[in-house]
Amino acid sequence: MDSKKPIIEIKALTKIFNSKTKEVRALENIDLSIDAGDIFGIIGMSGAGKSTLVRCINYLEKPTSGSIMVDGKDLSKMSEQQLRNVRQSMGMIFQQFNLLMQRTAEENITFPLEIAGMKKKDAKRRANELLEIVGLVDRAGSFPAQLSGGQKQRIAIARALATNPKVLLCDEATSALDPTTTRSILSLLKDINKRLGITIVIITHEMSVIEQICSHVAIIDESGIAEQGSAAEVFRHPKTAAAKRLVYPEGKKNEHFIGTRCCRIVFEGSSSLDPVISRMILECKAQVNILFADMKDIDGKAFGQLVLQLPQDDVASEEIIRYLRSQNLSVEEANEYVG
Repeated sequence: MDSKKPIIEIKALTKIFNSKTKEVRALENIDLSIDAGDIFGIIGMSGAGKSTLVRCINYLEKPTSGSIMVDGKDLSKMSEQQLRNVRQSMGMIFQQFNLLMQRTAEENITFPLEIAGMKKKDAKRRANELLEIVGLVDRAGSFPAQLSGGQKQRIAIARALATNPKVLLCDEATSALDPTTTRSILSLLKDINKRLGITIVIITHEMSVIEQICSHVAIIDESGIAEQGSAAEVFRHPKTAAAKRLVYPEGKKNEHFIGTRCCRIVFEGSSSLDPVISRMILECKAQVNILFADMKDIDGKAFGQLVLQLPQDDVASEEIIRYLRSQNLSVEEANEYVG
């Protein structure tokens, strides 16, 4: 029986920014529930409202209407001091790291502890524990300018963990990093979630980040929630136009698809050494054209998707689809998403 309970509950959240000339509805009627211990992804294109939402979650932005409950407490009914205490239970990491350049790695981590009034000796001990967790004990005395992008983000993560938060908010935390470093940071976050039980909220515009780490996802489009559910289900069967733009190659608008049967195969952890497409061609005695491939090898397992152009012969096409499904792969025809 699933004993998880929500740690963040957002109901009918609307955020409006007013200027002298116009009104901007950054968020409209947002309903979200994030369970304790989950890694929850919030994804959308630039300008969709993702960053505004994360700033509303910790009340750095006050909603125009609606409610935000964190650990059963309504943030709208709190004093400034109570809000500061709640924010200490929510660590945050950013795209540009936001480290203090004149402080060493260790001093960056002890900074929030000093503000919270912890003794210097205890803060130093806590910083060393966190440097161990993020794998950078040997860089304690290094300044940010002496660290790589990935190392800076690891220090930023350690700093965010300093006050023992229940929630870690990650606002485009891997956008400034190369793919290999991104994978290592996501692996670290997954390990922290598992080891410490911290709820992690990932704000991103990249579906690949959601695939690699998130258990659940909400898609924001034009200031509202377009679709939400388990990350696996949304990736396998995107229902809305916003979801399809994010999941499918180039928004699924591809002239090669028109008038041709195609199928999309989702790989969710089969062996990366298994030559399933080669076996399918030999077994079905039919050729296919690979129109799109986005595959990753994670610990010897294949994750990602392939879009295949099927033979014009419907019998051969059906045989290919049956064969692929018999290999425990998620397969769906892609034709309906064209046009």
